[in-house]
Amino acid sequence: MIVLVLNCGSSSIKYQVIDMGNDSKLLAKGLLERVGLADGILTHKPEGKEKYEVFEPIPDHNHGINMILEVLVDKKYGVISSINEIKAVGHRVAHGGEFFTESSLVNDKVKSEIEKCIELAPLHNPANLKGILAMEKLLPGVPQVAVFDTSFHQSMPNFSYLYGIPYEYYDKYKIRRYGFHGTSHKYVAQKACRILGMDFEKSKIITCHLGNGASIAAIKYGKSIDTSMGFTPVEGLMMGTRSGDVDAGVLLFLAEKENLSIKQVNDVINKKSGVQGISGLSSDMRDLEIASAKGNERAQLAIDMYYYRVKKYVGAYAAVMDGVDLIIFTGGIGENDDNIRAHVSEAIDFMGVDFDADANKGVRGQDKILTKPNSRVKVMSITTNEELVIATDTANIVSKHK
Repeated sequence: MIVLVLNCGSSSIKYQVIDMGNDSKLLAKGLLERVGLADGILTHKPEGKEKYEVFEPIPDHNHGINMILEVLVDKKYGVISSINEIKAVGHRVAHGGEFFTESSLVNDKVKSEIEKCIELAPLHNPANLKGILAMEKLLPGVPQVAVFDTSFHQSMPNFSYLYGIPYEYYDKYKIRRYGFHGTSHKYVAQKACRILGMDFEKSKIITCHLGNGASIAAIKYGKSIDTSMGFTPVEGLMMGTRSGDVDAGVLLFLAEKENLSIKQVNDVINKKSGVQGISGLSSDMRDLEIASAKGNERAQLAIDMYYYRVKKYVGAYAAVMDGVDLIIFTGGIGENDDNIRAHVSEAIDFMGVDFDADANKGVRGQDKILTKPNSRVKVMSITTNEELVIATDTANIVSKHK
């Protein structure tokens, strides 16, 4: 079964085409950028062929997805002979609220409930829904599956997901911790357990998905019991441009002192904070490490703050699970930055981590054990593949409903 995976953002669409009947073989992947603008770009990367780029206006998601379908069947750069070879479409959907505890075959009810979650994810769910509606027009009759960032975390107990505010706000507005990056957290935890020969459902695992957006999850006996992102993706770790945890009183103080609107406060904590805000230089950790090596003190401060918060969450989640068997680093930073892995792992030797600095050095984009053979707690670098998770769920669900 050939599955098209779509991850629709407000102004971009990531995609992959995967042949699930051939050892989950990737056929092509790409990125369509600047949707809604006159200078749109489609970057298409077919396996075994040269990269291909298209530059043209992309007025909306319908047009953008049609461009993707056209390049997939292009005589020179395509990977399928006809769009009829696409038997299912899997969509990454940011927020499923309390409606979805697992991936779901798209129907009218599912679309309605995704729409109800727009107020919980106003930047993501509208674009995700646009992708679904566009595919209904472009590939009518082809089954679609929605895979939710939040569904894996629906196993959290209420004492973990509720906030210390009046309970009536949960009743009225469903204000609670939802968590995100669920597909990645589940995927890397299961993958690491297979590599180590551990039983996923009998293990205590901390997964650190570290990228421009970052979150940590506590996974106990196969279920997420806590995660650092909350009602929105801004809570938890300090990130590229997001503040992470901040005293709510600070926001009230700033709003009054700076005469900021709610939208302006939202911009501060989502777009102007994190390592970008501290360093005043960049949201990219690679830039900060270069600047720090040249003596930039604020770049080093941003790095120190980032590392500290990761270490703090790892320690906290070991406590809430009454111990830990495995710690995983994944995501763009987690997979490629040996400094963050060393900084966190070497500091928690008291928890039973016997870190192997030599094994860690220079590891980039690899699945690798980073502790010595007798370490009681294992540490690993694991490459994530959220698109493969989406494709797998899509193929399994569609096969069941044939």
